[in-house]
Amino acid sequence: MNVRNSNTSNDEKRTDRDLSRQWKSIDWNKIRSNVNRLQTRIAKATHEGKRNLVKRLQYLLTNSYSAKALAVRTITQNRGSRTPGIDGVLWLLPHQKMKAVLGITHKKYNSQPLKRIYIPKPGKKTKRPLSIPTMYDRAMQALYALALQPVAETKADKRSFGFRLFRSAQDAAQYAFICLHNPKSAPWILEGDIKGCFDNISHEWLKENVQMEQSILSQFLKSGYVFEKNLYHTDKGTPQGGIISPILSNMTLDGIEALLSEQYPGMKVHFIRYADDFLVTAPSKEVAEEIRELIQVFIAERGLELSETKTLITHINDGFDFLGWSFRKYGGTLVIKPSKDSIKKITEKISKIIHKATAWSQEQLIKALNSVITGWTNYHRNVVAKETFQKLDNIVWNMLWKWAKRRHSEKGKKWIARRYWYSEGTRKWVFKDKASKLVLFSYTKIRRHAMVKLDKNPYLDRDYFLERLGRFRKYTPGIQTRLSYFAYRRPEYGL
Repeated sequence: MNVRNSNTSNDEKRTDRDLSRQWKSIDWNKIRSNVNRLQTRIAKATHEGKRNLVKRLQYLLTNSYSAKALAVRTITQNRGSRTPGIDGVLWLLPHQKMKAVLGITHKKYNSQPLKRIYIPKPGKKTKRPLSIPTMYDRAMQALYALALQPVAETKADKRSFGFRLFRSAQDAAQYAFICLHNPKSAPWILEGDIKGCFDNISHEWLKENVQMEQSILSQFLKSGYVFEKNLYHTDKGTPQGGIISPILSNMTLDGIEALLSEQYPGMKVHFIRYADDFLVTAPSKEVAEEIRELIQVFIAERGLELSETKTLITHINDGFDFLGWSFRKYGGTLVIKPSKDSIKKITEKISKIIHKATAWSQEQLIKALNSVITGWTNYHRNVVAKETFQKLDNIVWNMLWKWAKRRHSEKGKKWIARRYWYSEGTRKWVFKDKASKLVLFSYTKIRRHAMVKLDKNPYLDRDYFLERLGRFRKYTPGIQTRLSYFAYRRPEYGL
C-alpha cells in the first residue's frame, strides 16, 4: 500500500471521528434558544413595519451556526431523510451531518433540479407529483424557512389554519362551528378549492412580495425537475415536497380575509382557510356568488384559479365536507361528524394492513393497527364521533375474525376465540396477546376542542403556545405534537 494514501485515509478517519464527536456534543436547547431569539426579533420588526431591520436580522439568522445546525437536524430527522435527490446523497451519519453544517453557504448557491416522482392520491386512481430536492437544497430551504416563517406568521390571515405553527384542522373546524351553529348564522357556504395551487403560483408575484433574499428565492423557484432522465424547467409554481413551499403558498393566499372584511363589513361573511381549501359563509346565495368572483380576481393576480368542479355553493341544510368532516344542520342544529369518505379511507387502510398481516404475529398486527386507530381517533375526537367509533369497532372485529379463521382454517370457532380473544373486566372480546392489546376506537373519549386564540403569534406569545401544547399532550394520549417549527406535513384528511 502506498504510504501517502494510507496516511490520507487515516487522517480522513480521524477527521470523521472529530466531526462525529462535534455533532453529538451539540447543545440543542441552546441552539433552539439562539434561533428563537432571532426569530422573535424578526417577528417584532415585521409587526412594527421595519423592513430594513427584518432584512438585517434575516441575514444574521441565515448565516448563524445555530440556524444551520437546526436546519440540518430538521431535514435529517423527518420521514424523507432516507430518500435522496438526484445526486443520490444522504446525510445519515453524524460526521456527514456536521460536515453539512460547516459547508452550508449562500455564496454562489445554485440549486439542483428536483427528482420528480408520482404517488397515488388517497382513495383515488390519479397520482400527484412529488418533487424531491437534494439534501443540500433541503438544508438551504430549511435554513431560509427559519428566517421567513416569523414574517409569514406575523402577516398571516388570522383565520388561516393550515401549515401554520401550533394551529390545526381542529381549530378550523371549531371556528367553522362558531360561524355556523347559531340559528341566525349565515346559511350559505362557498366551498373553495384552488386548482393546482403549488404548481401554478406566479414566480413574479413571489419575487415582488416575499421578503427574503431574492437570489436564493430565485434558485428555489427555477430549479426545475428531472423525470425519467429528462430535465423540465419550471416557470411557475413551488415544488411539492419542498420545505419552504407551504410557507410560500400561505403567503400567496394571505389577504383574502382582509379583502372580504373590507367588501362586506357588518355582514355574516366569515372566511376559514386550511392551506388551499377554504370556506366562506354568506347570508345569501347571491352574495356567495359575488364572493367567488372576488376571490377569483384576487388569486388570478397570483397566477391561480378556482377549481370549477370543487368550488361549490351549498346550503347548510344540505351539508358539506371539509377536512375530513361532514358539516350539516338537522332541524336547525349543526352537527359535525367524520365524513363518509373519511370513514371509507380508514376502513380501507385497516383492511390493507390486516390483509398484509397473513404471516405476522398477533403482536405485530396489534402494533400496526394501534398506531392507525390512535391517530384517526385523535383527529376526530372533537366532533360527534361516538357512534362512528362504535361502528368502526364492529367492522374491525369482523376483519380480525376473518384474519384469524384464515390462519387456522382447520380449527373450530371456540379454539380461535380462545387463541386470540380474552376477557377483561366486563369485556369478553379483547383482542390481545401477552405483550399488547388492540386499542378500540370507542376507547377514545369525545372532547370539545379549545380553539387557538386567533390574535396570538407563536413568536411574540410563545408562553401561550407552550402552555397550550402542554395541555394537548396531557389530555390527548398518543398525539403526535412536535415543538419543531417544521411540522408541515399536511394530514390526509381523516387518516
